[in-house]
Amino acid sequence: MVIKQINYKITENRKIAEKTYEMVLEGDTSAITRPGQFVNFKLDGLFLRRPISVCSFKDNELTVIYKVVGQGTEHMSNMKHGDIIDTLTGLGNGYTVKKDSKKPLLIGGGVGIPPMYQLAKEHISLGITPKVILGFNKKDEVFYKEEFENLGLKIGESLFITTADGSLGIKGFVTDVMKGLDYDYFYTCGPMAMFKSIEVIAKTSGQYSFEERMGCGFGACMGCSCKTKYGYKRICKDGPVLEREEIIW
Repeated sequence: MVIKQINYKITENRKIAEKTYEMVLEGDTSAITRPGQFVNFKLDGLFLRRPISVCSFKDNELTVIYKVVGQGTEHMSNMKHGDIIDTLTGLGNGYTVKKDSKKPLLIGGGVGIPPMYQLAKEHISLGITPKVILGFNKKDEVFYKEEFENLGLKIGESLFITTADGSLGIKGFVTDVMKGLDYDYFYTCGPMAMFKSIEVIAKTSGQYSFEERMGCGFGACMGCSCKTKYGYKRICKDGPVLEREEIIW
């Protein structure tokens, strides 16, 4: 893992759903090599950096999606075009794309959805069309539906939107859709409650991307360690992606 400290320039920072923003940044993205990695933003007046998962990346452009839930993300939502943000980039052990999987399933819940976008793009670049389930609480929180459709995914065939209240797409949870799908491997990112429900019904191996509170973001402070079947691992460095078989629930 190569970590770089980059001063990114904000080229766009817009609201895309209820309390949810998309930020596009310009700068060196060479340290980001896999979907599921994250960056760590230094924000004026705040001691700890804020970890945000990578939504997509390409040469000299990085996109992140974040939800306003506290002081740090509130500060981010007020940043403007041209502002500079000090960023640690290339953090985390991202998803390993299983090239021998012919029927991959991608499952994102809430703020766990952004990494699924780059992961879907990488599968499609290999000639593999994944099935994707995106779970939200309600219609007002839905984002990136059109962006996933623009990758060639079709609603009801390879793209499924669920809302807990039924205000858009399928009423229910991601697991309600997952039960009826045929897949040979899965990838997921989202809240712990969703993970535990997936673990009950999952029929194959898979990869989980965990969300933990982090101090340093690169493995020095040990503040985000968790116990696995192979010993303690640091979510920020050894994760956030862990294989299903190594997780102790």
